Amino acid sequence: MAKQFISSIDKHQPVISLRGVEKSFGRLPVLKGVDLDVFKGENVVVLGRSGSGKSVLIRIIAGLLQPDQGSVNVLGEDIASLDTRELQALRSRIGFSFQSSALYDGMNVRDNLEFPLVRNKRHLSRQQINEAIAKVLDDVGLSRTLYQMPSELSGGQKKRIGIARTLILRPEIMLYDEPTAGLDPVTSVEINDLINEVQQLYNTSSVIITHDLACAKSTGDRLVMLSEGTFLRQGSFDEVFDTEDARIKDFYNYNFITAK
Repeated sequence: MAKQFISSIDKHQPVISLRGVEKSFGRLPVLKGVDLDVFKGENVVVLGRSGSGKSVLIRIIAGLLQPDQGSVNVLGEDIASLDTRELQALRSRIGFSFQSSALYDGMNVRDNLEFPLVRNKRHLSRQQINEAIAKVLDDVGLSRTLYQMPSELSGGQKKRIGIARTLILRPEIMLYDEPTAGLDPVTSVEINDLINEVQQLYNTSSVIITHDLACAKSTGDRLVMLSEGTFLRQGSFDEVFDTEDARIKDFYNYNFITAK
């Protein structure tokens, strides 16, 4: 099902603005002068094949990589001008959902969720910590997993706990790196639904990188097609794929999921 456009998107208030962003690794150009705005309350999906530069793009947004050229403004901050302390403060306002879920194998679910909270908000009482953990677990539908170890969770549950661990800091921006990778179709639908629920419950703005057309159609208020370091088209799902551009048609055919 295609995503219904969210009326609360503020198209006058970009929370992410990229202008002329370039990034190369050695002699390999990955991003070739891309421009992108993400508005408050909006889910933007960046589509592209593996190796197209999607992961590099969101790592630049998060300040984990520096562009070779161009400007990156996130939540009103020019990332290039920030010192280490200021950049860390900005990152605390950004939730990063890694493809691998990035849970600590030696910690149970509760400890995985508590770790970022006590590290970033040391003033919280034990009761406040317990309440925050209970809330995010309830929001991702996994309240009963509190004392389970990551090895006891399914792939879909790990994804949900990984998302919960980012939500516990109540981020303003969510960055999702291939959120449905490695999941079966039913679990993928559940993760797509959760991304939309997070947008509503937490009023987040999100960048979702994926090559999964079903994920893109379900979660994106706007889609951007990235190919060979440049953006080819952007708009709704139907607008992006209503084209004779062979690069976009080939990408559609390359997917094994029928997203219509």
